[in-house]
Amino acid sequence: MTGKKILIVDDNQMNMELASDLLGVNGYQVFQAGNAKTGIDIAKKEKPDLILMDVQLPGMDGLQATSILKEDVETRDIPVIALTAHAMKGDEEKILEAGCAGYISKPIDTRKFPGKVKDFLKR
Repeated sequence: MTGKKILIVDDNQMNMELASDLLGVNGYQVFQAGNAKTGIDIAKKEKPDLILMDVQLPGMDGLQATSILKEDVETRDIPVIALTAHAMKGDEEKILEAGCAGYISKPIDTRKFPGKVKDFLKR
């Protein structure tokens, strides 16, 4: 059991459940948010060890939310990993410019996902 806290911000319930289940089985404490505002609030309250942030969110998108988290002294040191189906040329630069530590492409590979999360936590 790792006991590490991970916040998942995703508006797609199936993606949220899949990621939560994979992380829960691997010993992580998982928090969920269905939109950016709730994600920011949970990040400030729970201080997770890592945030998995969907890029395409209704209202405020994930990159805007990441920028807000990075400007806040309480949350700026929490690594944010973008979850995106839009991993095309130029997207990685936008993701990194917003303050993300990297990205994981969707649909997530269920065999590799826990290992990728573990690698991001080690950084």
